[in-house]
Amino acid sequence: MLRLAIAGTNGRMGKALVQAIFASQGVALKAGTVSANSLMDIDIGTNAGCQAIGVKPVDDLRYVIEDFDILIDFTTPLATLSHLRICQEHGKKMVIGTTGFNAEQKTVIQEVSQDIALVFAPNTSVGVNLCYELVKLATKILGDDADIDIIEAHHRQKADAPSGTALEMGELICKTLHRDIDKVAVYDRHGITGVRDKKSIGFSSIRAADIVGEHTVIFASEGERIEITHKATSRSNFAFGAIRAAKWLENKQQGLYSMADVLFEKSIR
Repeated sequence: MLRLAIAGTNGRMGKALVQAIFASQGVALKAGTVSANSLMDIDIGTNAGCQAIGVKPVDDLRYVIEDFDILIDFTTPLATLSHLRICQEHGKKMVIGTTGFNAEQKTVIQEVSQDIALVFAPNTSVGVNLCYELVKLATKILGDDADIDIIEAHHRQKADAPSGTALEMGELICKTLHRDIDKVAVYDRHGITGVRDKKSIGFSSIRAADIVGEHTVIFASEGERIEITHKATSRSNFAFGAIRAAKWLENKQQGLYSMADVLFEKSIR
């Protein structure tokens, strides 16, 4: 039985992960963390609307480091990096679904992957990762003939924009077309912008109500338009994808992997 821990068990994704573990075979929830001391006396299962499992959360991962094999973390960049160092020190593996990392923080993740096995994915949804493959295929076929824009929408509580998924889509497009995303990305056009640069890639972000997550990549050519869209209606798809990644990671010793590795056995390096 694969022993899992969840960082931030009181968050939206934390509760979805708890519920998904209850519905999955071959895994057991053995530990979890919270940032609020007031929640430390509440059973993790009960807090997520499931049955009690006899496990209460802690505010320091070190307290339960011997209780799990793999940590699933969808918290914040600073919290995730703190957990990453603890897992590195104790030889624990991680599935990282946190978004909003800067370049320096991503470098830290890559360096730590030389010691432990990590799945680092801005989106663990199976459907989204299938869309990544479709986006790459559309980019290869349409090439420089299309204007490309990416539109994403999330709930009002999401702190980073554009979303990690949207940026990943942009990176895949730029890699395919041999463009530098830092030079061609245009974020939320405003005012008199002038004629569009043919090589630019536009990003637009919507933050409203309880939208779980929506992403559309538009390839617009003269006389026609192709749109690749994914809409998430529940966080359960991200949770089940993360558990699938954890199971896949079980026999890996070190390395940095993506959901493409998990689903298609393709390395991101």
